[in-house]
Amino acid sequence: MYRESQNDAPDVVGACLALAFPDRVARRRGVDGADWASVGGRGFRLDPMSPLAQAEWLAVGEVQGVAAGARILSAAAIDRETVEALFGDRIETRRTVTFDPATGGVAALRERRLGAIRLASGPDEARDPEAVATALLEGVRTHGLDLLPWSEGARALQARVAHARAAGGKGAADLPALDDAALLAGLDDWLPPLLAGRRRLDGMANTAVEQALSAMLGWAGTQLLDGLAPATFRSPAGSSHAIDYGADGGPAVTLRVQALYGLAVHPVAAGVPLVLRLTSPAGRPIQTTRDLPGFWAGSWTAVAREMRGRYPRHPWPDDPAAADPTLRTKRADARHAGR
Repeated sequence: MYRESQNDAPDVVGACLALAFPDRVARRRGVDGADWASVGGRGFRLDPMSPLAQAEWLAVGEVQGVAAGARILSAAAIDRETVEALFGDRIETRRTVTFDPATGGVAALRERRLGAIRLASGPDEARDPEAVATALLEGVRTHGLDLLPWSEGARALQARVAHARAAGGKGAADLPALDDAALLAGLDDWLPPLLAGRRRLDGMANTAVEQALSAMLGWAGTQLLDGLAPATFRSPAGSSHAIDYGADGGPAVTLRVQALYGLAVHPVAAGVPLVLRLTSPAGRPIQTTRDLPGFWAGSWTAVAREMRGRYPRHPWPDDPAAADPTLRTKRADARHAGR
């Protein structure tokens, strides 16, 4: 059923076949004319040696086979203008927004389609903000919370709540679960406000997740958490140090050993002994202990001897449990005492 158009006259045979079998209107896929995509979604096959193989569009009259890849037995060439003129009412404009986990952003595409055939496509500059936010939300749901811009404070808050709930102190059961599994399960409740107006996940403020977690706790939950798992440890020297509740071995704190002079009992936080990561005045680690009195009575003598040689301007008393805590040098301590 192939006929050459003459003097650019309408291809009547192709138009008639298209109207008779609109779902069989097909567009060439490859360069050799062997593969064709149809409006109805089926794939057709054509002998590449057929004179129709170089046409861009075909109106297919008869095929052999019912599965994808059915062989075209009869067809006529038809041009795109005729297709669009005949089926203009069936041509749809579709807008899609898809999430890209590699960039944390979205790709917005605008397409003109006739059934399963894409007529044209390009970036959609008029993307729907709600569709973008939905794509970002589903991207996090599918690929995980690590795509979000987590701050140290947000992870620290997570760890504090997890420790307090696991320790089971009074009121601990009232704290909301903030672990990753719980956050994913309740994603629709807390993440959408953070995505409003965003096109990429890294467009969120670094503090956004931490603020969302704090909002889930609320004022009462925050007060309860501060009592069950305080965020910081205050040393005898008056310095404040963040407690790492996610550390291996339990809650840990890093501080200079001089800040603990005068302390004869091991400090406790959240109902368990703190892991003390003791450092030199330069911040270099010198000891990790869960038994401060045992350290004072044991290896302190050897540690102090070595430290006196390295940091002679700082005090290294023989009996640190009875000494005054300080973060100053010996000279600065003397000036302070003389005031």
